Amino acid sequence: MTMGRGIRFVACVMLACALLPAPGRALDRPVRIGVLSDMSGPFSDQVGAGSVAAARLALEDFGRESGGVQVELLSADHQNKPDIGLGIARRWLDQEQVAAIVDLPNSGVALAVANLMRERNRVALASSAMTSDLTGKFCAPTTVQWVSDTWAQGSATARALAERGARAWYFLTVDYALGHALERDATRALAENGGRSTGSSRLPLGTADFSSALLSAQGSGAQVLALANTGADMINAIKQAGEFGLTPKMTLAALFIQLSDTHSLGLEAAQGLQLVSAFYWARTDATRAFSDRFAAVMNGRRPTEDHAGVYSTTLAYLRAVRDARTIEGDKVVAEMRKAPIADPLFGTVTIRPDGRAVHDLYLYEVKPPSESKGPYDYYKYVLTIPGERAFRPLQDGGCAVKGAGN
Repeated sequence: MTMGRGIRFVACVMLACALLPAPGRALDRPVRIGVLSDMSGPFSDQVGAGSVAAARLALEDFGRESGGVQVELLSADHQNKPDIGLGIARRWLDQEQVAAIVDLPNSGVALAVANLMRERNRVALASSAMTSDLTGKFCAPTTVQWVSDTWAQGSATARALAERGARAWYFLTVDYALGHALERDATRALAENGGRSTGSSRLPLGTADFSSALLSAQGSGAQVLALANTGADMINAIKQAGEFGLTPKMTLAALFIQLSDTHSLGLEAAQGLQLVSAFYWARTDATRAFSDRFAAVMNGRRPTEDHAGVYSTTLAYLRAVRDARTIEGDKVVAEMRKAPIADPLFGTVTIRPDGRAVHDLYLYEVKPPSESKGPYDYYKYVLTIPGERAFRPLQDGGCAVKGAGN
């Protein structure tokens, strides 16, 4: 999908497609949501077409409780370039009257688009963006960050492994906002738990040859090879680490891995990998039911945590629009914050004043092939990280939004 074209999915969510019946209604046209994603690049398996499918499922479910609200869905490919993503967002706002933009993988794109949405008082639903700066120094009353972030991923993984004695880490870091934040937040958590970084290699997005970085890691004396990257870059790094003989001598810790990445790697290469995730398709009956619906429209694929995040944040947003009877961004997000959300995929979710959606996270280990019962049966549960400990404390983020404790 190119930036100049999008898919429009119109949901006439009541049989009569009526507008809101109550007096004083503010919605006199369909609510338009844009899925801004990586449709063809290194993150496309994590998000991409699956994110569009997840958003459509959210619109279908909202149709049963919409109160007459009509919804239209658009999508486009930001190509992992902030200028392209920003251009699409501006066009959507100016020409399509888009009320919210969801997904936003690639932290650089997410930060740029979130700032624009703040200026226009529309909502950035950063379900797939990972930089913790979105709820820190660049927080906004119009941003919600749903699934996870670099602070949570780095801190939880670093604490868990450091407590088991693996305190010396070497980082392979993708050289843009996501990688920088993952390395920064994991290094801080390591230091707080008696650990240290033995070094890092920063590599551009799309790196194919990790040999030099892996040799540096091998010679650093590190116990853990920490992958501060994701998508195709991380997959290639893990495969090459095995070829170089780094595993099982070093523990591999993926600071941001998705189910689609594990599927591409295969259990032979990925077994033993340590990871933290907010969603796993087989965790509960509710996550299985959603995953079955997703698989039915995605040729048997199971959803990643980013796909689940698109579904949940889109549904929560639409419910808030319905209840607040407006698409003004600050008012809709304030409505989302009013009470805890009983979400079938993420459990109880509370949205803080800084825009952080707080819920439990889970530590998993990738199964060896002998323990898997079939396709996508890849993770074994290790422990639950309660939401109040999983995410950065509200007062520590540097968010200047009212109520954020600064």
